Amino acid sequence: MMNMEEPKILIIDDDVDFSAALKAILSEARYVVVTASNRTEGMEKIMMEKPDLIILDAMMSTWQDGFEMSRELKNHPDFKQIPILMLTSIADTTGVEFKSSAGNPTWLPVDGFLEKPVNPEVLFSEIERLLLKNS
Repeated sequence: MMNMEEPKILIIDDDVDFSAALKAILSEARYVVVTASNRTEGMEKIMMEKPDLIILDAMMSTWQDGFEMSRELKNHPDFKQIPILMLTSIADTTGVEFKSSAGNPTWLPVDGFLEKPVNPEVLFSEIERLLLKNS
């Protein structure tokens, strides 16, 4: 764990059961975790909480919510430096593999991309990589 106050992670996902489970796992690992269940609430929490990392689902109210939100954040002067980890089951749902687009500034400007269900060890190493890259 990094030598600073516990990093704050914002989970934005409309699956409240998944968010609750993820919050429990991350809290156990000493992260401060805040959740939001949609894009609007997510933007409010980003402004209020100033998270160190955002875990973002791709599909919420609409299938493109996460894509649009990632672009909005990366184009925002106050939020563009916050790493975004997209954690989604979009490939299962759409049959389209988006991982190769991750990091594309126009299409999917996220810093990391994982498919649900995710192995906790893989998740933790990706979180640490993104937090270290940003510190």
